Amino acid sequence: MTTTELHRLPALLVEPIVRAALLEDLGRAGDITTNAVVPASARLSVVAATRRPGVVAGVDVAALAFRLVDPGLTIEVLKPDGTAVMPGDAVLAVSGPARPILTAERVALNFLCRLSGVATATAGLVAAAQGNGHARITCTRKTTPGLRALEKYAVLAGGGSSHRYGLDDAILIKDNHIAAAGGIRPALEAARAAVGHLVKIEVEVDTLAQLEEALAIGMDAVLLDNMPPEMLTAAVAMVAGRAITEASGTVTLASVPAIAAAGVDVISCGWLTHSAPILDFGLDAV
Repeated sequence: MTTTELHRLPALLVEPIVRAALLEDLGRAGDITTNAVVPASARLSVVAATRRPGVVAGVDVAALAFRLVDPGLTIEVLKPDGTAVMPGDAVLAVSGPARPILTAERVALNFLCRLSGVATATAGLVAAAQGNGHARITCTRKTTPGLRALEKYAVLAGGGSSHRYGLDDAILIKDNHIAAAGGIRPALEAARAAVGHLVKIEVEVDTLAQLEEALAIGMDAVLLDNMPPEMLTAAVAMVAGRAITEASGTVTLASVPAIAAAGVDVISCGWLTHSAPILDFGLDAV
């Protein structure tokens, strides 16, 4: 993904998240280590540099952590979000009084490592799917509580896209909804009657028989849950363009090429936001 395609999240949305993380770290007495050890007159210049290759995300978020502690710090973004980086690449430079830099260091790096890890994992899946169909890689609502906006933004930085941001985005009728509603037909009919014409409706199926039933009623998208590639291929042929096809379940770097080759439109993956490993960064004095 090019950086020109990536729109920054509104500061009004990001600032409360970063402020809460700083307050959590500062506790009741502030940074007693830095205040005891570092003279108030000391100055410092540092860069946030990656230890591994990947795709960076959260540079602006990390910068905001420093800025909230001391608005007077000099901060320069060296590698914008969505940029591929190699070990040793510096993505952010900060200079000014040493105390606020050291106080904000851990929170800034936590966001940078976490979000860059999500972006890197997403970029890996996107690359693995390329050349095997037209499927888009998308994340889900399996996000860290309180960090959904940032983690979904990191998926975008890695070249992926987003499923629902919340329960009010669209209707997704899953297996438990179907059980509670009494079947696919009553669930779909009730959904059609309950929402306006702009609200999309998706239904989850895990057999071709369920898919056939859902197609007879009609929906905007169908989630093909935990189907092997050969069943996905058959499902795509059954849908025949009448709905968006989404494959979900057991999506890995190894399995995604075959899933994409089945011809689905979307491949959704929860682990991108709930368990992607971090991309390690350090704050180095220069």
